[in-house]
Amino acid sequence: QVQLVESGGGLVQPGGSLRLSCAVHGWSIGYYVTGWFRQAPGKEREGVSCISSIDDTTEYVDSVKGRFTISRSNTENTVYLQMNNLKAEDTAVYYCAIKSYFRAGDVKRAVGSIPGCLEGYAYWGQGTQVTVSS
Repeated sequence: QVQLVESGGGLVQPGGSLRLSCAVHGWSIGYYVTGWFRQAPGKEREGVSCISSIDDTTEYVDSVKGRFTISRSNTENTVYLQMNNLKAEDTAVYYCAIKSYFRAGDVKRAVGSIPGCLEGYAYWGQGTQVTVSS
C-alpha cells in the first residue's frame, strides 16, 4: 500500500525558512514524478513544484521560483521542499503527491511543463500546515 507522510511544517516569521519532508512508503515503480502542492484557507489547491525520478529535473510555479527548492533522496525514499524567504501568502497546508509512468521519456515530458508537472497525481499525503506570520 502506497503511503506518503509529510512533516516539517510549522510557524515561521516572514523571511524565514522551513524544510518539508515527504516520506514515501510502499512505492516500487521506477518511473515517477513527485510533486508538492498547497491549499490556503478558502482557496483551491495549487501546485508548487515537481521533480523527476529519472534525472532530478525540477519545475516550479512562478510564485515560488528562486525561493523554494525541491529535491529527493532515493536512499531515504523522501522528497524535500526547502522554502526560503517565506511570505505570508505562502501560508497553507502543503501536500506531496506521486504519479507513475511507463517510460522514462514520459517522465521527462511531464516535468518539462507546468501542466505535465502538476496534473494527474494518484497518491497523496495528509498534509502539513505551514503558517507564515509575525
